[in-house]
Amino acid sequence: MRRIIMILNFLKKVPAGMMVIPLLLGSLINTLFPDALQIGGLTTALFSSAGTSTLLGAQLFCMGTALQVKDMPKVLKRGGVLLLAKFAVGALLGIIIGKIWGMEGVFGLTTLAVISAVTNSNGSVYLTLMGNYGDQADCGCFPLLALNDGPFFTLVALGASGLANIPFMSLLAAIIPIVLGMLIGNIDKGMRELFAPMGTAIIPLIGFALGAGIDLTSIIKGGFPGILLGLITVFVGGGFILVFDKFISRRPGYAAWAVATTAGNAVAVPAAVALIDTSWEPYVATATVQVAASVVVTCIVTPFITSWWAKRFGCPKMPLPGQKFD
Repeated sequence: MRRIIMILNFLKKVPAGMMVIPLLLGSLINTLFPDALQIGGLTTALFSSAGTSTLLGAQLFCMGTALQVKDMPKVLKRGGVLLLAKFAVGALLGIIIGKIWGMEGVFGLTTLAVISAVTNSNGSVYLTLMGNYGDQADCGCFPLLALNDGPFFTLVALGASGLANIPFMSLLAAIIPIVLGMLIGNIDKGMRELFAPMGTAIIPLIGFALGAGIDLTSIIKGGFPGILLGLITVFVGGGFILVFDKFISRRPGYAAWAVATTAGNAVAVPAAVALIDTSWEPYVATATVQVAASVVVTCIVTPFITSWWAKRFGCPKMPLPGQKFD
């Protein structure tokens, strides 16, 4: 028992340690021994990247039971601001780079890579961080933010939105667990008290499963431009989103940093764009490895800065003296 307590205390001392440490452990195993978690059965189902969707669905359901109907206006406002700000900064950066330097981009970063990485956020990281620092309304923003997980907003930013379709079924699939949880939680208080705490307990498992899908060599393949892209996504993108989160949503800003990531699905966005607009084909290979590097960098950096910001400026789970949250 003492060893278990020591492990838990260690995880709590590391910024966002409940997610970051398992994530790093999973990514390290996947990088060094990629077949270790692919032995099949329950092991692969739970501890490999194959388990991420199931675990996220379970977490959404559990957190949904704590989401009350009266919280929905908050969800729509907060999520809408984060979604639009995330799109705006990615589009703005991409358009500026494209207009000045063209498709080739600058500092080795292609315009396609910048837009693909910055406009797409990692919902897994966001949801896990909100489980650590946010409230039910913050977690409820997840399905809305799922809109930017794919090529749609990237195509809009490139001026090709007329050829894209919003992935409605994917969005619906993301909404159902949280809606079902909210329905049960509002009907039965006992069910809410049973399931709500489990959303936080699942976080280390999600972190490990998420890490099991990350290959740390992506950072090497992407080189300096890929690392730079990840830092731009976090600090330039996050700083831009922070302004909107603070002055429009009137929030402390922890959610703004939590959404300053690159989605794993974004790795496929350059190729998806090139299928619709073939003029981007020569840049797909370079953009893909750069976006992959950004995925890894943001998964590692974002939890640390979100944790620091939440402790410095307050959050529902760690309010400052006299600080109140609606």
